[in-house]
Amino acid sequence: MGAETAGAGLEERWRDILAVHARTLGEIDRALRPYGLVASDFEVLDLLVTAASRDPEQCRVQNLAGRVHLSQSALSRLIARLEKDGLVERSMCLEDRRGVYVRITPKGCELHAEALPVQRAALARALGE
Repeated sequence: MGAETAGAGLEERWRDILAVHARTLGEIDRALRPYGLVASDFEVLDLLVTAASRDPEQCRVQNLAGRVHLSQSALSRLIARLEKDGLVERSMCLEDRRGVYVRITPKGCELHAEALPVQRAALARALGE
């Protein structure tokens, strides 16, 4: 198999991955619209619920950044929007002034619990399960 043929196969697989990703995000965004959320909002809430089960007090924003696949600035804007809606709270890290903690609020937990089955059903539809 030549380099061109192998490259074409890789490109096709890459485009397939992108198509599945776009279709899945679209499906989740449509399903979550009635809850005032988009897929990335829900992903942050979902990660914070998981983090809260381990340490109810705090989760560093930088730990979220690597998990939600957003730039630091995009994640900061998303968290600011969630905070404005009362779904999360931010606080400064006392040991490291550059660090910012974020935690889900009771209102955020309620919304996450309501939206969870809807998000999971959209995920299953998009991925054909």
